[in-house]
Amino acid sequence: MAETMTREQRLVLTIAVLASFVVFLDGTVVNVALPAIGRELGGGLTTQQWVVDAYLITLSALILVAGSVSDAYGRKLVLRIGLIGFGIASIAIAAAPNPEVLIVARAVQGAAGAFLVPSSLALITSTFSGAAQGRAIGIWTALTTSAMIAGPLVGGMFVDLLSWRFAFLINVVPIAITLWLLPRIEHRDIRRPDASIDWLGAAMCTFGLGAAVYALIEQPNQGWATPATLIPLLAGISLFAGFVLRQRTVKNPILPLGLFRVRNFSAGNAATLFIYGALALNGFVVGVYLQQGAGLAATAAGLASLPTTILLILLSSRVGTLAGKWGPRLFMTIGPLTMAVGALLLLMVSEDFSYWQQVLPSMILMGLGLAITVSPLTSAVLGAIDPERSGIASAVNNAVSRVAGLLTIAMLATIVGGALDLEGFHRAAIVTAIFMATGGIVSFLGIRNRTPVGAATVAPAASE
Repeated sequence: MAETMTREQRLVLTIAVLASFVVFLDGTVVNVALPAIGRELGGGLTTQQWVVDAYLITLSALILVAGSVSDAYGRKLVLRIGLIGFGIASIAIAAAPNPEVLIVARAVQGAAGAFLVPSSLALITSTFSGAAQGRAIGIWTALTTSAMIAGPLVGGMFVDLLSWRFAFLINVVPIAITLWLLPRIEHRDIRRPDASIDWLGAAMCTFGLGAAVYALIEQPNQGWATPATLIPLLAGISLFAGFVLRQRTVKNPILPLGLFRVRNFSAGNAATLFIYGALALNGFVVGVYLQQGAGLAATAAGLASLPTTILLILLSSRVGTLAGKWGPRLFMTIGPLTMAVGALLLLMVSEDFSYWQQVLPSMILMGLGLAITVSPLTSAVLGAIDPERSGIASAVNNAVSRVAGLLTIAMLATIVGGALDLEGFHRAAIVTAIFMATGGIVSFLGIRNRTPVGAATVAPAASE
């Protein structure tokens, strides 16, 4: 129980929560701020896609490097680098004079964010063990997802009352507090003398994802058959394929393919791909449509997802405890299927808009399903992996979740039919439901309830 934690454990958990909080906070702030960014800086749906995906490209690619760096050089060092970089990038975003500067700053912010979540969670797994680790993960999940409340609410208020620019500065306070607390923990970084990082592989992964995403975002404007689409698409696929092949032979791979030979790790990551792709799509579409289509203010749009977040916070720790006793398979099946039904309820949204009748039922089911899913998914994916490799393992799972969001946002124009009007909103809801249901089916077929490596140890995976 929480009261049996030592002072060191409480301090470590606080640091892990705060360091991850800023990443999740920014993820929720941006969806509320997108319409205001579009009005001030221009660029339409394409600019909005790039504001999200520039962040996700670097976050997805470099989170793998961060996992390797965390295991090789120590959690505290990587956390410190990530916190400082994230703070500087946030200030640059707030000062951006045009879309180009904003997108570059978002890419830098994503790179810094890549250093935060895996190291935070690896710090937990190296401090807690057994049942205490499972409870710590549940607490981490509940508290970090409180960013899903703070982000839309505070961000929406800044957008409505001041400017969207201030919404990106609200993470400076938790960053400062975490930097102050970090030297106060007794944990000592262990640095391997033979450590090396595959920077070439990291570059291939980053540019491969970037080129492919560029093609997917620009395709509605350029068409599939034009060189402007085909060349970057083929280049991106080739670079990413080369990156995967390189990981089979390089001495210290940033994507250890051997991890995928563990059934729960591979099946859990497959489920993560569909579930988190659906979550990213739903978050973007709901946040933007409620303002641009339904005419809600930014604060009201932020409040719309409040029931989802409250249910996630209230139930995550309890569900994590139950999954530790009964196994994750049942929860990972029921949770995504519940969210699929919740997504389909958004088909009730009509021109005669009513939040209480048309959106609230969906938000409740999405929150219930998400609470049922997150902690068990976390435990299932990484629970079978040796705790000594928790840094890179959590990084891989986080990267999968970010790539999932990256791809669904890149394909947004194709999914909604070119415009995020009511018809496009309904199309996105159907695709979200299909992805969620697929995630539940993959979990049912692939996940097995069994004791993880090294006793009942579980490790955290992606959130948000």
